Amino acid sequence: MKTVPSVQTVRLPSVDRILGDAACAALIAQYGRAQTLDAARALLASLRAAMLAGTQAPLELSEIAAQLAQQLQAQSRSSLRAVFNLTGTVLHTNLGRALLPDAAVQAVVEALQWPMNLEFDLETGKRGDRDDLVEELLRELTGAEAATIVNNNAAAVLLMLNTLAQNKEVIVSRGELVEIGGAFRIPDVMTRAGAVLREVGSTNRTHRADYANGINENTALLMKVHCSNYAITGFTKSVELDELVPLAAEHGVATAVDLGSGTLVDLAQYGLPHETTVRETIAAGADLVTFSGDKLLGGPQCGVIVGRADLIAKIKRNPLKRALRVGKLTLAALEPVLQLYRAPDLLAERLTTLRLLTRPSSAMRAQAQEIAPQLQQVLGDSYAVTAEAMLSQIGSGALPVDQLPSFGLAVRATASCRIGNALGVLEQRLRGLAMPVIGRIGQDTLWLDLRCLESAHHDRFVAQLAQLQS
Repeated sequence: MKTVPSVQTVRLPSVDRILGDAACAALIAQYGRAQTLDAARALLASLRAAMLAGTQAPLELSEIAAQLAQQLQAQSRSSLRAVFNLTGTVLHTNLGRALLPDAAVQAVVEALQWPMNLEFDLETGKRGDRDDLVEELLRELTGAEAATIVNNNAAAVLLMLNTLAQNKEVIVSRGELVEIGGAFRIPDVMTRAGAVLREVGSTNRTHRADYANGINENTALLMKVHCSNYAITGFTKSVELDELVPLAAEHGVATAVDLGSGTLVDLAQYGLPHETTVRETIAAGADLVTFSGDKLLGGPQCGVIVGRADLIAKIKRNPLKRALRVGKLTLAALEPVLQLYRAPDLLAERLTTLRLLTRPSSAMRAQAQEIAPQLQQVLGDSYAVTAEAMLSQIGSGALPVDQLPSFGLAVRATASCRIGNALGVLEQRLRGLAMPVIGRIGQDTLWLDLRCLESAHHDRFVAQLAQLQS
């Protein structure tokens, strides 16, 4: 029969004795006396309760100090952590979308450490405009007259609509009234912007006449929205810009295009499916184009609006612009990314997003064949690990029906496995590693796509597999 100790028999060192121990001196130096003191009190209270319940044996002072160190380390660990993205989705919204190239990372580090000329004109010595830091590059790369930057593409659409269409109508094809991740819906954004949505056409077919019949004296914009996360196939019809722009000009209204991903180069030259570029959209006559910075562009999270200079000037005068503006870290990262586009022949090597999208299957195959036996040895006979071909996707609504040939690890539970929900358990263990590994489960298989595991991170990934040892 288990004996439960009484309050009198519970013996624990005092807080002062713990903090006075030599082992705690380093903890105080690292975490500060106040934080260490609070953690020690909480640990002692927890140990006292466990000992009274009979679930904890007495501990030596050194053991208590070791637990205190673990507790402080856990409390101080950042909630935002680096992970291995083995989902097969390169631009994964939940994992932060685009990874910045080295040039952008170094620029951000410098901006973190120094004052910057964010809104200071070095030539005149007077106040400047933060958009000026990147506007000339954006004009060069897109062919637009002017540009402005806000904190994401949803903000870009909101600001554009609020500026140009408040209390007025915006005509959009019913087939383009999209909802993307996080319940972002075009109709809801229009409502918040104070614009009035006028739907035209049907879900699968919209004609030029539908737009023409929808135009009235209260129309402010004809708007096209990139169907970023789905595709309608079969009996379909949409109105392209070469039809829409003349119609808008005829009635004296502007044409706006929400491109979503907003690539600046023709991806076909890199062996990827073609996605309409911002330059192509401007050249087709769009008055305004909005797009994201952290999708196919491969830069930091931001929203970009490019187009006619007079319309951009109006947008920049909107008081909402200040609420939605970006800070120096975003601009520090965006400029070097845009600079990379001046050398398209080197882009696939230097722009991280494009490098991952164009990574050859042969490299991933060799990597998978090397890792598979190592992972198999760690997991034992409860699982079968094989190197297999699989399919990646670009992600974040870019080219939603197109997939990329990839290679990785397929893990399946074996007949000898006695673990309930074996794949779910393993997936959770992978997420619990020092640097979490994020895969995906489907078809009774845990898929670990290696497209985003570049050689620079290979050894770090393999080194922590031993932590999975049962």
